[in-house]
Amino acid sequence: MYISFRRHLYQTTLYIAIVWLFTIIILFYFNDPKRNPIDKQPFEDLNIKQHDENRLDIKLINQSQHEEIHNIFDEPKQVVAPVIDDNKNNPNRYGDMGKPVIIDKNKLSPSELKKYDEGLENNAFNAYVSDLIPFHRNLPDERHPDCRKLEYKALSITASVVMCFHNEAWTTLLRSIHSVIDRSPPHLLKEIILVDDFSDMSHLQKPLDDYIETLKIVSIVRQPRREGLIRSRLAGAVLVKSDTIVFLDSHIEVTEGWLEPLLDPIAKNRTIVVVPVIDTIDATTFAFTFISETIYVGGFDWNLQFNWHILPKREQSTRNSSADLARTPTMAGGLFAISKSYFYDLGSYDDAMDIWGGENLEISFRIWMCGGTLVISPCSHVGHVFRPKSPYKWLPGVNAVKKNCVRVAEVWLDEYKKYYYARLNYKLEDYGDVSSRKALRERLKCKSFKWYLTEIYPELTIPEFGIAAGDIRNLAVHYCVDANAESKNFQKPAIGYECHEQGGNQFFTLSKTGQIHRDGGCLDYRDGKEGINKNDRILVLLCHDQNGTQSWIYNKNDQLYHPESSLCMTLSDDYQHLQMQICNLDIARQRWIWSRQSH
Repeated sequence: MYISFRRHLYQTTLYIAIVWLFTIIILFYFNDPKRNPIDKQPFEDLNIKQHDENRLDIKLINQSQHEEIHNIFDEPKQVVAPVIDDNKNNPNRYGDMGKPVIIDKNKLSPSELKKYDEGLENNAFNAYVSDLIPFHRNLPDERHPDCRKLEYKALSITASVVMCFHNEAWTTLLRSIHSVIDRSPPHLLKEIILVDDFSDMSHLQKPLDDYIETLKIVSIVRQPRREGLIRSRLAGAVLVKSDTIVFLDSHIEVTEGWLEPLLDPIAKNRTIVVVPVIDTIDATTFAFTFISETIYVGGFDWNLQFNWHILPKREQSTRNSSADLARTPTMAGGLFAISKSYFYDLGSYDDAMDIWGGENLEISFRIWMCGGTLVISPCSHVGHVFRPKSPYKWLPGVNAVKKNCVRVAEVWLDEYKKYYYARLNYKLEDYGDVSSRKALRERLKCKSFKWYLTEIYPELTIPEFGIAAGDIRNLAVHYCVDANAESKNFQKPAIGYECHEQGGNQFFTLSKTGQIHRDGGCLDYRDGKEGINKNDRILVLLCHDQNGTQSWIYNKNDQLYHPESSLCMTLSDDYQHLQMQICNLDIARQRWIWSRQSH
């Protein structure tokens, strides 16, 4: 009987132990913080096409799972693990391999639609879609074969990434951080320094501090007031412990093999500044679009606005391989690598500039004119979310971009600054003291801007003021001809708009050959008699230098006469449009005056 009792006790104890073990396994499995409901859900449940696009039907998502997804981002203090998706090879992940995530807004519930709209409003990109894409997004390796063959043996320098942000969305910031960590060789990446430019969003306070504590190489410095990109970068750069500073924006994703091509040229020559190829992350779908073999380099126009253009043939002829560096006159400024010692020897940034704007051209001019070299590495690719507008608040009463660009012109453009000032109608306003920056230029023994235009950017056309220049004001009312002459706005009409006397879209030049133009865009009318009295028929088109539809005569009666059609430019009755009408001196809306004329 005693033996039977012991056997029964043993069996009972064993049974209880097995039950407890099984219970612990179940609890561990379902409470694992690394399990991501996004990654585990099958395509059939989400109605996502497994082809060129990911089309998301939100109504089909299990509500409890969807709430869990958004709780991660609405209350980031709940996030404790740096890795939220452990199955990186699961093809069901949103945005996997850079594919777009397309949401049918008509199928969103009212609460989800509100989140969707607020995400767009607060960030100027689709934060709702970003929140669905894992922090560790898989991206294809689309480097050129010449780049993949390169070997970077025994690189002797290390890199510190400086990433500034102001009210950045939670997921774009963390995806930026994790992409750098995931795709950088540990022996080359020394640290990531985050600089918070006085954000006031709650998820960027203690929740972010708690999160980055789990990331050993990430630190954060917080600005006590809104300083802007330029001074925030300086606050981060001074803390750098490595040989090289890599400045990155806070809504980016780096790709495989991105870091070595930035560091290798600097290791060989510290006066080389290297820019990656900047790929596009769509602001709505977060589709990742790789730039192909075509290399685009930076330029600028006489509004001192940065622009892109194809690598000139004179530069193409010097390259033997698709992996060779490409010289660029300017850089966009958001992403580049520079030797820390050279950055400071060169004068770092102009800390009297506000927020952002113009600093990219200033440092580009300084690099070239003061003995350095600025290049794009076709083997380094970094994706960037390009927003249609800035969501941030600017300093009240201050045009930061204008102030910054005037500082650039005063220090670096020499006699060519008059072309920029003409675009401002010579209204410079207060741009501060530039004496220290001029002294820096003297100390560095920098070359002239004429040298820069001749040797580095000969493709830039030097304006000629021609017969007349400035704004074209109507004599009947205080309205001017207004048009955006950037190439992306070609085919759009010139309009009537209240004169603001600030240049910009109201600055034009009447050339000696009769073109009314700004940079490469000309006013063009080609509808003949059929277009009489019709709105919006005067378009901005690429200047073709063939006269005809782009030829205008400013006559002694203050009319803009178009010889091709024998008609005159006229302001519409409501003042909002331009028309072509039969010339008639009795129509005051047909008479114009230029703010500056040659005599």
